[in-house]
Amino acid sequence: MLKYFLFLYLFCFQSLLPAQDTTYARSVIKALTSKKCFGRGYINDGLNQGKRVILNELRKFQVTGFFKNNSFTESFQHPVNVFKQAIKLKLNGKELVLGKDFIPSPNAPSVKGKIKLIKKDSVTFVSQDGKSFLLTVKNKLTYGVGLNHDNYAEIEIDKKAIESEPKEIEINLKAQLIKSFQSNNIGCRINGTSTSDSLIVFCAHYDHLGGIGKSVYFPGANDNASGVSFLLNLIKYYKANQPKYTTIFLFFAAEEAGLLGSNYFVENHKDVLPKIKFLINLDLLGTGDEGITVVNGAVFTNQFSKLQSINAKNNYLKEIKKRGKAQNSDHYWFTEMGVPSFFIYTLGGIKAYHDIYDVESTLPLTEFVDVFKLLTEFVNEL
Repeated sequence: MLKYFLFLYLFCFQSLLPAQDTTYARSVIKALTSKKCFGRGYINDGLNQGKRVILNELRKFQVTGFFKNNSFTESFQHPVNVFKQAIKLKLNGKELVLGKDFIPSPNAPSVKGKIKLIKKDSVTFVSQDGKSFLLTVKNKLTYGVGLNHDNYAEIEIDKKAIESEPKEIEINLKAQLIKSFQSNNIGCRINGTSTSDSLIVFCAHYDHLGGIGKSVYFPGANDNASGVSFLLNLIKYYKANQPKYTTIFLFFAAEEAGLLGSNYFVENHKDVLPKIKFLINLDLLGTGDEGITVVNGAVFTNQFSKLQSINAKNNYLKEIKKRGKAQNSDHYWFTEMGVPSFFIYTLGGIKAYHDIYDVESTLPLTEFVDVFKLLTEFVNEL
């Protein structure tokens, strides 16, 4: 009977662990996707609010800052194009909804007035002069971050919002190019048990696309509040289970603006790079129905085989797909400098991406716990 109750206790305790992990993850994701963080972008103090969420967690965990004088942050500057005022738009006299029906090109300059449109093809309409305004019809709206002004203003309109062929547009769009916006990378470290100076690095970007005006913002739950919550879970884990190698956790800014934060890090911490035994970059960690993709899996084949072996043994994920090199996230600059690295993202589930629908409430975290187990086991065996 005693053995039975001991078994029951252990079973229940183990079954609670995943729930606790995802409960903490969701609390982080909710905070990062709140209106207060405003898409963790470049207006309404969004990026700084996202930074504060992370710093509060790091202080709770009592970890050591990575940067100079044990600071948690380092700053850098870059240009960015922003829309501080809501954009008003009417198509053929019908007012459309910002974010839902239309979005501007991230590099759009200011434009105001009524513009007659000429059909160029089935999805493209231009102003009568053929060069100052472009309207593009899309099956899905996808936003980004602009660093300059184009010579023309472009608007994407969702196909579902169009009732008749576009003939005239009335628009009031005010853009502002900030030449030197200050962003901050965030980093901490947990010392390992080994006397080796080798380092393990986990990283994820915490910035997203920000918003437009005072109300419309892009929450970025999957991209990449999920990756940030994963990193914070790793810090929590390694504080309780000291790693073999000293482990660095980096939260990059300005990834969506062109991998600027990670590029700044690589250019300014070249003394660290030769010490990195392996780096794992995490983004889009909120699903997993179809498994994961490993960028650089086809490059670092021995490590990829190790990852596959662990997964096959424990049956964690449906599939682990491999890709070659790709300049699609913050691992890229490290790879270019010869640092062994993977970029891992989950597959399947929700389709929201770079739009207003990437929200916490629809993020399933399907394989969050299994990916966590897979990666911690993988690092332990390096």
